[in-house]
Amino acid sequence: MPSIAIIGTRGYPSYYGGFETAVRKLAPYLVGQGWDVTVYSRPGATRPDDPHRDHRVHVIETRGFEKKSLSTLTYGYSAAKHCIKQRPDVALVMNVANGYWLPLLKRAGIPTLVNVDGIEWDRAKWGRVAKWVFHTGARWTARHGTRMVYDSREIARRWKDEFGLEGDFIPYGGDPVDGDLPVEPGLERRRYALVVARFVPENSIPEFFDAAPEIAKESDVVVVGSGGYGGELDRRAQELTQFSPRIRWLGHVSDDQRLLSLWKHAGAYFHGHSVGGTNPALVQAMAAGAPIVARDTVYNREVLGPTGRFTSPQPVEIARSVRELLRSTEAQEAAARDNAARALNDYSWAAVCGRYESSLRARIGALA
Repeated sequence: MPSIAIIGTRGYPSYYGGFETAVRKLAPYLVGQGWDVTVYSRPGATRPDDPHRDHRVHVIETRGFEKKSLSTLTYGYSAAKHCIKQRPDVALVMNVANGYWLPLLKRAGIPTLVNVDGIEWDRAKWGRVAKWVFHTGARWTARHGTRMVYDSREIARRWKDEFGLEGDFIPYGGDPVDGDLPVEPGLERRRYALVVARFVPENSIPEFFDAAPEIAKESDVVVVGSGGYGGELDRRAQELTQFSPRIRWLGHVSDDQRLLSLWKHAGAYFHGHSVGGTNPALVQAMAAGAPIVARDTVYNREVLGPTGRFTSPQPVEIARSVRELLRSTEAQEAAARDNAARALNDYSWAAVCGRYESSLRARIGALA
C-alpha cells in the first residue's frame, strides 16, 4: 500500500479555501485507490464531526503560530518535521512558502509533488518582506521539489520562463449541482448579483464595493466573504449593508449547499480575482450553472473560455456589465448553460483526482 503525507493546508476536513477543498476531494479518493493517506492539520481548523468525513484518512495536528505572516511557514515546518519521522512514500506539498522545508524532506529521501499555487509575490495583499519570502520560497521549491503541479497553463508558463521547470497541469474541479436547492430566503432566482471572495485587493473587492450601490438601484446584491483577520474591507462591507437594504453581507459561508444555492440562482456572479491561476470558486460557480462576469485576466479567460463575459476592474464598468447581465434572462440562461458544460468537460473532480494519483505514483522511488 503506497503512503502519502499532505502538507501545507489547514487540514482535513476543512472548508477554508481552494487547497482545503482539493484535499477534501483528493484524500478520500486516494484512500479508495488503496493509499495510506495522512493529512497534516491545524488545531481548530478542521471539522472532526463532519458527516462527510472519511475516517480512513489519518489526521495529524501540529503546532504553529496563527499569525497572517507566519502561519503557513510555522505549520509547514512542524508538519515536515513530523513527516520525516513517518517516512511516507511521497509527500504532496501545497504552497511555495513551504519550499524552505523541502530540503529536509529531500534529505530524508521523501520525494515531493508541489502545488505551487499562484504567483504569490504578485499579490497586493503582501508587503515587500512577505513578497520576498514567497519569491525566495519559490526559488527553493524550484531547486528542491521533485515535481511541480500548476493549476493553470498560464502559471506553468510563468514557472517555465522564470525557473526553467516543466510540471503537471492539474486544475481544480467543480461539483455539478444535482436536485433542487432552495433560493436563499428573501431573494429571487436570477434577480441578484453575487460576489464570493476573500477580502483582499487583488480580488477586486474595493472596486466591487464601489459598484455595489449602483447595482443595488435595480437588484439585490449579495456579498460572501471576509478578510479573515478583520480590517478595512470588512468595515466597508458592513457600511454597505447600512447604505442600502438591498445589499447583504453574509460573511464567510462554510455551508457548501448554501453556497451552491447562491451560485445556482444568481443572476450575475462577479468574479474579480486577478492573480492566482485557476480559481476554485470560479470553477465551482461554473459547475453550479452561475451566469458569470469575470475580471478580464489571462487566468479567467483560460478557465471560462471563448463564451466567457469579461469586464475591466473599474467600478463603473463592473456595475454596467453586471446590470447588463441581470437585465437579460436569455443571456443569463445561455451563460449558465455554457459555464456548466465547460466545467463538466474540463474541470471535473474525478479527472483532477485521477491526475494527482498518476503524478504521485510516478514520484514514488524518485529519490531512491
